[in-house]
Amino acid sequence: MTRIACIGITVQDRIYSLKNLPFEGGKYQANQYIEVGGGPAATAAVAISRLGGDVDFIGRVGDDSCGNTLLTELQGWDVNTSYCRQYPGARSSQSAILVDGQGERIIVNYPSPDLNTDASWLESIDFACYDLVLADVRWHEGALTAFTLARAAGVPTLLDADTTPQDITPLVKLADHAVFSAPGLKKMTGQDDVIQSLYLAAGRTKGKVYVTQGGKGSKWIENERLYQQAAFSVNVVDTTGAGDVFHGAMAVALAEKKPTEQAIRFASAVAAMKCTHPGGRAGIPDREQIESFLSLYA
Repeated sequence: MTRIACIGITVQDRIYSLKNLPFEGGKYQANQYIEVGGGPAATAAVAISRLGGDVDFIGRVGDDSCGNTLLTELQGWDVNTSYCRQYPGARSSQSAILVDGQGERIIVNYPSPDLNTDASWLESIDFACYDLVLADVRWHEGALTAFTLARAAGVPTLLDADTTPQDITPLVKLADHAVFSAPGLKKMTGQDDVIQSLYLAAGRTKGKVYVTQGGKGSKWIENERLYQQAAFSVNVVDTTGAGDVFHGAMAVALAEKKPTEQAIRFASAVAAMKCTHPGGRAGIPDREQIESFLSLYA
């Protein structure tokens, strides 16, 4: 079985569904509310597990009720959390998410300042046992340490290159696969044009670079050529976690040594199916469901 490590954050998502997203101050009433675990690396880990991978989530939580809930939920999805650090007296991270009738959302994240950013303890983990290591950019020190250890062990790496206050260039340079969100790509390169930005990013790493653009599909550069995968057409209910799920599915495909085009198509389909359900995890398909879905587009 493919074994993957996911390094990064886990967050408690509180999701409010409204007909339209607010555009000014005032009082608004949600027509639905759900509470579920989120966070880029953690949700990617759930996707990997759903797709049949053996996965370790390596991150940090507080010892509050929120932290306990986050770890319990991940374990319920068959994600191993034995390498997680739970800090005494610390609060866990949380997000408030507003979702409109078309599935678009506003996310307000509160990254807990109580969680120690030190990542030296990752050195006690044997990264040579993994087929691939995935990391988000929200725990910068963790991603940097994990990728350094993975490279030393000859294990390929995938970076969820989203927006973050730190400069992610060192992480992109270490990554074998850097999968950007459009805002993450713009922030790192300072360029508005996606294609120009992607080529600039490619010049900063020996690895492959990709960008996801939601309903506009995905682009990537391989052998200095630009390629594109169109988005799958589905009934979008909630896009929360779609990028995280994409990264998890991409990690599975790459760990299974699928060619790039097949890996992107697979990840795009898994992310599309997730969007047909509310929340960041409920709609993630298993392997049988995704194969059935892809057979419709053969």
